[in-house]
Amino acid sequence: MGMAYTRRTLLRSATALVVTPWLELAVRAEKHQAATSSTQAVTGAGVRNPLTYVNPEFRAALAKHPTQNFDAKVLETARAYVKRQPQVPLPPGVSEKFVTVPNEAPKVRVYVAGDSPGASKPGILHIHGGGYVLGSAAITPAELDLVKKFDCVVVSVDYRLAPEAQFPASLEDNYAALRWMYENAKELGIDTARIAVKGESAGGGHAAMLTLAVRDRKEFTFCQQILIYPMLDDRTGSTREVAPYIGHFIWTPQSNQFGWTSLLGVPAGSKTVPINSVPARVENLAGLPPAFIGVGSIDLFASEDVNYSRRLLEAGVPTELMVVPGGYHGFDIFNTDAPLTVLFENAWAGALRRAFTNGRT
Repeated sequence: MGMAYTRRTLLRSATALVVTPWLELAVRAEKHQAATSSTQAVTGAGVRNPLTYVNPEFRAALAKHPTQNFDAKVLETARAYVKRQPQVPLPPGVSEKFVTVPNEAPKVRVYVAGDSPGASKPGILHIHGGGYVLGSAAITPAELDLVKKFDCVVVSVDYRLAPEAQFPASLEDNYAALRWMYENAKELGIDTARIAVKGESAGGGHAAMLTLAVRDRKEFTFCQQILIYPMLDDRTGSTREVAPYIGHFIWTPQSNQFGWTSLLGVPAGSKTVPINSVPARVENLAGLPPAFIGVGSIDLFASEDVNYSRRLLEAGVPTELMVVPGGYHGFDIFNTDAPLTVLFENAWAGALRRAFTNGRT
């Protein structure tokens, strides 16, 4: 039986390697403000302490999940940390498969949950996050909850990571996983009219790239794309400055530059990038599947996600957008029981449920 890392391990490797001096200073500043009842802006910056923009429901978790700027050295340390962690057996009912990728590429591993030969269930192709450079497709309680909640089949794809594999390697892995779902639909128990793609962060970016490829290649279709704080624009934090009160927590402009540069093979924000590698740079968004996009208001990706939603709407793509006030990157993972997290999850789950109902054959 295959082995899998837990979600807790992956999150710790990505966000809790060290406590950055910036976060320590921010916490001290917040305590000082509370003690003095000061409402003045930070001297010289014209911007309040970034912690004051965090929704109170989400503040406590930041002390446990400090921010770390990613670079090559931090990535090396993070990957080494993950390798040292004990692996756990795959959950009951989860299987490991290896899917052929064209052009003599290595086979890509996928994990499958909820399959039921001969059934006619919805299917979800799940693409994990990790800044394009980290993460695992391991089936976690979150994916198992999808299986239970929607009575669906979940296929999670272990695409190749950057910088070792640059675009379009990961796209071809994800596309191969989708092809495998279609070709094995009867054995998996999947209704091909009800296949959705879901991804978080870089997984959301990958999902958006995949919908573009699916539209252009005209072989398959998605009934829905669920993009959770998707990573869509390499220019954010590089050639495009962000507002001074967003992007301070969990995933920063510096990390964004590293992630995109690793994927693209050219510096983030370059004048030209590989075709369809950056969803926000694609001029024509018509013909894409209905979308749900959710993001926190102080997430580094807030502006790019809102703008992408607007462009989808203007291209005639049915689109739902939810911006969670005071939500930083990954707020829902770190604050699972917060009322706003529950509201957020109900929103994207509702969009997915409607897509599965409307697409029933």
